[in-house]
Amino acid sequence: MLLSRLMNVIDLLDKDQQKASVPVFRSGDTVKVYSKVIEGGKERIQMFEGVVTVRKGGGAHESITVRRVAHGVGVEKSFLLHSPRVERIEVSKRGVVRRSRLYYLTEKVGKAARIKEKKAVR
Repeated sequence: MLLSRLMNVIDLLDKDQQKASVPVFRSGDTVKVYSKVIEGGKERIQMFEGVVTVRKGGGAHESITVRRVAHGVGVEKSFLLHSPRVERIEVSKRGVVRRSRLYYLTEKVGKAARIKEKKAVR
Protein backbone atom coordinates (compact mmCIF):
# COMPACT_ATOMS: atom_id res chain seq x y z
CA MET A 1 0.00 0.00 0.00
CA LEU A 2 2.70 2.47 1.01
CA LEU A 3 4.88 1.40 -1.92
CA SER A 4 2.11 2.07 -4.45
CA ARG A 5 1.51 5.56 -3.03
CA LEU A 6 5.23 6.25 -3.18
CA MET A 7 5.32 5.18 -6.84
CA ASN A 8 2.42 7.50 -7.63
CA VAL A 9 4.24 10.42 -6.01
CA ILE A 10 7.40 9.62 -7.97
CA ASP A 11 5.39 9.41 -11.22
CA LEU A 12 3.78 12.79 -10.49
CA LEU A 13 7.16 14.41 -9.81
CA ASP A 14 8.53 12.82 -12.97
CA LYS A 15 5.63 14.20 -15.00
CA ASP A 16 6.16 17.71 -13.58
CA GLN A 17 9.78 17.69 -14.76
CA GLN A 18 8.89 16.89 -18.39
CA LYS A 19 8.62 19.52 -21.12
CA ALA A 20 5.47 19.74 -23.20
CA SER A 21 7.27 21.16 -26.25
CA VAL A 22 9.29 18.08 -27.33
CA PRO A 23 8.51 17.28 -30.99
CA VAL A 24 7.83 13.78 -32.32
CA PHE A 25 11.00 12.29 -33.82
CA ARG A 26 12.91 9.02 -33.85
CA SER A 27 16.37 7.75 -34.66
CA GLY A 28 17.44 8.46 -38.23
CA ASP A 29 15.84 11.91 -38.23
CA THR A 30 17.98 15.02 -38.66
CA VAL A 31 17.36 17.48 -35.85
CA LYS A 32 18.58 20.88 -34.72
CA VAL A 33 19.13 21.06 -30.96
CA TYR A 34 19.36 24.55 -29.49
CA SER A 35 21.13 24.37 -26.12
CA LYS A 36 22.25 27.00 -23.63
CA VAL A 37 26.03 27.27 -23.23
CA ILE A 38 27.82 29.28 -20.54
CA GLU A 39 31.13 30.81 -21.67
CA GLY A 40 32.87 32.98 -19.13
CA GLY A 41 30.07 34.85 -17.42
CA LYS A 42 27.77 34.99 -20.44
CA GLU A 43 25.09 32.57 -21.55
CA ARG A 44 24.24 32.02 -25.20
CA ILE A 45 22.30 29.55 -27.32
CA GLN A 46 24.28 27.15 -29.51
CA MET A 47 22.76 25.09 -32.31
CA PHE A 48 23.89 21.50 -32.98
CA GLU A 49 22.49 19.83 -36.09
CA GLY A 50 22.89 16.15 -36.85
CA VAL A 51 21.33 12.70 -37.15
CA VAL A 52 19.71 11.15 -34.08
CA THR A 53 21.55 7.87 -33.56
CA VAL A 54 20.10 6.83 -30.18
CA ARG A 55 17.03 7.68 -28.16
CA LYS A 56 17.32 6.21 -24.66
CA GLY A 57 15.35 6.13 -21.45
CA GLY A 58 11.89 7.41 -20.72
CA GLY A 59 10.06 10.09 -18.82
CA ALA A 60 12.15 12.96 -17.50
CA HIS A 61 15.34 10.88 -17.93
CA GLU A 62 15.02 10.48 -21.71
CA SER A 63 18.13 11.35 -23.70
CA ILE A 64 19.19 11.49 -27.34
CA THR A 65 22.56 11.21 -29.04
CA VAL A 66 23.07 13.38 -32.11
CA ARG A 67 25.91 12.78 -34.59
CA ARG A 68 27.39 15.05 -37.23
CA VAL A 69 30.64 15.38 -39.13
CA ALA A 70 32.41 18.70 -38.53
CA HIS A 71 35.62 19.45 -40.48
CA GLY A 72 36.08 15.79 -41.36
CA VAL A 73 35.76 14.60 -37.75
CA GLY A 74 32.69 12.78 -36.43
CA VAL A 75 31.19 14.49 -33.38
CA GLU A 76 28.56 12.89 -31.14
CA LYS A 77 26.76 14.81 -28.44
CA SER A 78 24.21 13.58 -25.91
CA PHE A 79 21.34 15.75 -24.71
CA LEU A 80 18.74 15.22 -22.00
CA LEU A 81 15.43 15.96 -23.70
CA HIS A 82 13.74 17.55 -20.69
CA SER A 83 16.79 19.46 -19.41
CA PRO A 84 16.46 23.20 -18.82
CA ARG A 85 19.71 23.58 -20.82
CA VAL A 86 17.94 22.40 -24.01
CA GLU A 87 16.07 25.41 -25.37
CA ARG A 88 14.23 23.72 -28.24
CA ILE A 89 14.48 20.92 -30.80
CA GLU A 90 13.52 21.24 -34.48
CA VAL A 91 13.16 18.32 -36.88
CA SER A 92 14.79 19.09 -40.25
CA LYS A 93 14.43 15.78 -42.11
CA ARG A 94 12.74 12.47 -41.47
CA GLY A 95 14.96 9.46 -42.12
CA VAL A 96 13.99 5.95 -43.18
CA VAL A 97 15.79 3.44 -40.93
CA ARG A 98 14.92 -0.02 -39.65
CA ARG A 99 16.77 0.15 -36.34
CA SER A 100 16.33 2.16 -33.17
CA ARG A 101 20.07 2.38 -32.40
CA LEU A 102 22.24 3.48 -35.31
CA TYR A 103 25.64 2.62 -33.85
CA TYR A 104 26.84 1.40 -37.25
CA LEU A 105 27.01 5.03 -38.45
CA THR A 106 30.12 5.65 -36.34
CA GLU A 107 32.29 3.61 -38.75
CA LYS A 108 30.70 5.04 -41.90
CA VAL A 109 32.16 8.12 -43.58
CA GLY A 110 30.86 10.37 -46.37
CA LYS A 111 28.29 8.95 -48.76
CA ALA A 112 28.23 5.61 -46.94
CA ALA A 113 26.75 7.35 -43.89
CA ARG A 114 23.75 8.70 -45.79
CA ILE A 115 20.22 7.92 -44.65
CA LYS A 116 17.28 7.85 -47.04
CA GLU A 117 14.84 10.71 -46.54
CA LYS A 118 11.17 10.01 -45.99
CA LYS A 119 9.03 11.63 -48.68
CA ALA A 120 6.50 14.16 -47.45
CA VAL A 121 2.83 13.37 -48.08
CA ARG A 122 1.11 16.22 -49.88
